[in-house]
Parts: sequence; structure tokens; C-alpha cells
Amino acid sequence: MFAALAVIPACNSDVPVSAVGEITPPGLHVTITRVATHPFLARFSLRLTVTAPNGCSATSDLFPDTGGVSRRNVYRGGTDRLYVVGQFDVRRFDLQGCRIELMEFRSVERDLLFVGSFDIDISGHWTFLAADVRPERPFQPL
Repeated sequence: MFAALAVIPACNSDVPVSAVGEITPPGLHVTITRVATHPFLARFSLRLTVTAPNGCSATSDLFPDTGGVSRRNVYRGGTDRLYVVGQFDVRRFDLQGCRIELMEFRSVERDLLFVGSFDIDISGHWTFLAADVRPERPFQPL
């Protein structure tokens, strides 16, 4: 019985955990929701939702975390564009078209402004860490 109690804290919950970042312009909310897909391994499904102050809202499933790759960096691009960049995927949100598109890495515009990351914080909680809280952590090539 004691062994069973010791294992319980090590189990992943399949309860969705959302982190929200408010990005300029005010009222632009970026949310990434993680849901564990394995009871013991660090595997998660990820869903991106962007809600704009003009009432527009778009949602997209992201490349799943199959072992320690949940982090997503958020960047501001040209006029009314946000990029959500992961180890294996890039999504671009276009405010004018109110849509999220899967992009190729080579198609991402240059001179993006880093605004923050969705990641695990120091206490192990899924959260949004603004650029003034934690500097950019680029992804390492595989």
C-alpha cells in the first residue's frame, strides 16, 4: 500500500492545464493548454488559442510534446502577426485574417521581437514567462 501511495505523485494528470500570456496590443491573449497523454512519461498534447481585442479567436493543435519539448517561444512579427515557435513547429497568427497557420521555419520573417515563452517555471508549473521575466532561450538544432 505504501508503494502505491509513493507512485501517485509521480503520475501525470489528464486534466488540462492552461497558461495565458497577454501580448501587446492590450487584450490580445495567447493561451497554450497542455494535457498529459501518458500517466508516467512527460508526454502532452498542446493546443494554442489566440483571442484578440476585436473579438476574433482562433485555435490550433500544436506538435505534441513527446518528451520535454513543450516550450514555445512567442514573437511579434510585422503588422498584426504573432509567431509561436516550438522545437519542431511554427504557427503564425494573423490578426487581420483571424487565423493560425502552420509555417515552415524558413518562411518565418526576420527581425522578430521576442515577447515571452510558455514553459515550466522554477516550481514545475506550466506558465507564460514574459521577456522581462526570463530572456529568450533559443532552440538547439537536433
